[in-house]
Amino acid sequence: MSHANSNGSILSTRNLTKRFGGVVALDSVTIDVQRNSITLLIGPNGAGKTTFVNVCTGVLKPDYGKVLFNSIDITGWPPYKVYSLGFARTFQIPQPFRSLTVLDNVLVAMKSRGENPLRALVKRSWVREEKENIEKAFKILEVVGLDSYWDWEAYKLGAGHLKMLEVARALASGAKLLALDEPIGGTDPGYASRIFERLSKIRSILDVSFLVIEHRIDIALKYADNVYVMDRGRVVASGTSVEILKNPKVAEIYLG
Repeated sequence: MSHANSNGSILSTRNLTKRFGGVVALDSVTIDVQRNSITLLIGPNGAGKTTFVNVCTGVLKPDYGKVLFNSIDITGWPPYKVYSLGFARTFQIPQPFRSLTVLDNVLVAMKSRGENPLRALVKRSWVREEKENIEKAFKILEVVGLDSYWDWEAYKLGAGHLKMLEVARALASGAKLLALDEPIGGTDPGYASRIFERLSKIRSILDVSFLVIEHRIDIALKYADNVYVMDRGRVVASGTSVEILKNPKVAEIYLG
């Protein structure tokens, strides 16, 4: 397990600022994602939510401010380096290898963590490792609820299952923090709740944290430990789901 830092945050940003020309997309954003939590990032379109995740994961470089992951300053690191530390993001449109089976998709994600080329030459060790990987992959598929689909090609899965496959692949890569962009977008309300139930279960079983951008707050709020509300590049409110629901600023943004 990674050493917990003093405040129990797995991700902390301090005064994160990003401009695009004259537009301030992020205006001094300070956010903490607690270890082993589901932290929800909400707000209208153009509030800066996706830009925030892009800056944290190295897709964009900030103009000012700091990003700390597991107490390590990762500000401005390239995405592959952020990913290899255990901070993964899944996109709005899931991108598995469509012709591979669900199981193979998870195994590929495991492998991409850096294969030792010499090990492949030693057949016996390779066979044992393969067996261990398959067992580990099945455990992950079970926890995300895809174990009965293990031999399906990914292109046969529905929207919700595809999103869970993205989560499975991130977990297989060793992720400790997953940034999810609209995990229930495009899924029906019944399955949408099940996705969040799964995330809660994954969090408690595997000790991972989630930073979730979601528009459907009617479904997402009750599963969140902490909520940050963004509007026009700033954090305008934060707290528990209950506090956020009672916050007049939030009502104003959403009901305007």
